[in-house]
Amino acid sequence: MAAGGALSTGAPIVVANEEHRFLVAEQLRQLGAPTPAIVLEPVGRNTAPAIAAAALQASLVGQDPILLVLPSDHVVADAAAFRGAITQAIPAAEGGALVTFGIVPDAPETGFGYIQAQPGHGIRPVQRFVEKPDEATAERYLREGGYYWNSGMFLFRASAYLAELGKFQPAMLEAVRDSLQSARQGGDFIRLDKDAFAASPADSIDYAVMEKTGEAMVLPVDIGWNDVGSWSALWDVAERDEDGNAHHGDVIAVDSRNSYAYAQRLVALVGVDDLVVVETDDAVLVARKDRVQEVKQVVARLKQSQRSQAILHREVHRPWGSYDSVDIGSRHQVKRIKVKPGAQLSLQSHRHRAEHWIVVKGVARVTRDNDVFELYENQSTYIPIGAKHRLENPGSQWLELVEVQSGDYLGEDDIVRYSDIYGRSE
Repeated sequence: MAAGGALSTGAPIVVANEEHRFLVAEQLRQLGAPTPAIVLEPVGRNTAPAIAAAALQASLVGQDPILLVLPSDHVVADAAAFRGAITQAIPAAEGGALVTFGIVPDAPETGFGYIQAQPGHGIRPVQRFVEKPDEATAERYLREGGYYWNSGMFLFRASAYLAELGKFQPAMLEAVRDSLQSARQGGDFIRLDKDAFAASPADSIDYAVMEKTGEAMVLPVDIGWNDVGSWSALWDVAERDEDGNAHHGDVIAVDSRNSYAYAQRLVALVGVDDLVVVETDDAVLVARKDRVQEVKQVVARLKQSQRSQAILHREVHRPWGSYDSVDIGSRHQVKRIKVKPGAQLSLQSHRHRAEHWIVVKGVARVTRDNDVFELYENQSTYIPIGAKHRLENPGSQWLELVEVQSGDYLGEDDIVRYSDIYGRSE
């Protein structure tokens, strides 16, 4: 997010992985955000290159703007206090400082890195960054004072960050600059060149810049911050019942306390304490609240076994809406498809599969070879193998339908596109 002067802001710049582009675009649309620039990373290279790409992009459209750098998964409960902190930090950022916001600790937390500030009050130079401590060290930090949780939020001029990155990581800056110069743009998406970006070293902003620069300053803040780094963190920020339980979805709790449940179907908790239960369409997680961070070990095993759950969710977002594969066999697949109002899929055909469409909700406009017709709720149609076809939603409400595919190959790459308003090709 770019800021200048007081708290006048420009359209956000969002850096995300290529695989998340449609999900990000839809969430921004739902928020009513100004038309953003969505910079797509072809490969992950940690936060330092990602922020460099945002700073370079912001510099193309602004006069060396001040950037407010925010992770996507943090919660700030006291927005007014945070706005006040940003206002307080702007003069230092205008003067060339790289400002980070240190969270005033209220517990000896071992899951965060710490920032030790030089003695004083308000915004002041950073003395050192400290890795995640053990419990005894964290308790000492709390007693001594002057140590703050590293929030990963920053405020600085684009040029100041790029200058320091060029000083300490010139190869990284050169690679990111090359990737942006060779980027492809389509709509709101800016696709960084894959080869150039992959050549960048992978490193965090802390290691690459903040721990080395002499321009780092920290402003201690108490803003109701939570990094929501685990499922148990959602329990921390959620509204809880009289037994300390928090939930999302269809959950019944009987004689259970201090637990969190996320459910897409009915989940019942009976006689449990301090648990996290997460039920989605393709997996279930049950963990003690104090060990939920160990889900990383589960993900590692999934990757080792090349299980799709490690990288894909069952619901896949597209620029026109989303689809959810609810059943699949060797020669059939059933999808639940949702199409946004006014959106349309590409004009396409398939070499190996036929499709049956059944409208569940809304109105569908169907192109099938030379025929164009509308389907209403409870009506259906058949798309033969090889037929050119398109699905549109001409209405003002979401279109929902069930698609039944049948054939000898059902992969997503069995698509020949003839025209597409989103600029996609086969």
